[in-house]
Amino acid sequence: MRRRTRVKICGVRTAEDALAAAEAGADAVGIVLHPAARRHVTLASAEAIVAALPPFVTPVALFVDERLDCLYQAVCQLRIGTVQLHGGEHPDLVRQLAPLRIMKAIHADPASVRRELAAWKSAASALPNLAGIVLDTACESGGSGVPNDWALVESLRDEGLLEGLPPLVAAGGLRPENVADVVRRLRPWGVDVSSGVESEPLHKSRSLIEDFIAAVRAADEQTCAQGA
Repeated sequence: MRRRTRVKICGVRTAEDALAAAEAGADAVGIVLHPAARRHVTLASAEAIVAALPPFVTPVALFVDERLDCLYQAVCQLRIGTVQLHGGEHPDLVRQLAPLRIMKAIHADPASVRRELAAWKSAASALPNLAGIVLDTACESGGSGVPNDWALVESLRDEGLLEGLPPLVAAGGLRPENVADVVRRLRPWGVDVSSGVESEPLHKSRSLIEDFIAAVRAADEQTCAQGA
């Protein structure tokens, strides 16, 4: 059966960029609501982005260690059903956020990633709304463009540390030039890109988004042909 890697374009800051991502074939767009982040947008801008998206393209609100009441207020105003937590959030917060679907980012820091994965694995069975694990670069801030340690991620997979967790989303320094290799090596459920599809800082490029998604689809075709 043909396997399709999902694509999320993160750090979208305008309705025009959101529509460009959707037209290129993105499955989701990430809207950063963490005030300290470079790609942060206001709730008013986020509302315009959500309104621009066609059906079946999922808006994902990204927060970093946000207060529960503030998070709820934002997602209710935006009418968003999927949230990405990109800080040091505890599994109990995921439980409190049900029925929102939660993507939890974990940084691939060799000193801590195994411990973090084990903690989330032990909690996952009691968190039906934990929808995915975004395994990002060790750099604490998302969208940095710093490449992930893909050899480490492969080791984590081979050690069985990703088993028993929700689907893997690969992130960290992905670009049109390298995403196909990551898809072939890891077979992730999805890939997440931000700076890798920007022609200049904070400005998404329609052509780079198209190239990125085309590279993912080409890798999908190749793995399908190989029977992977």
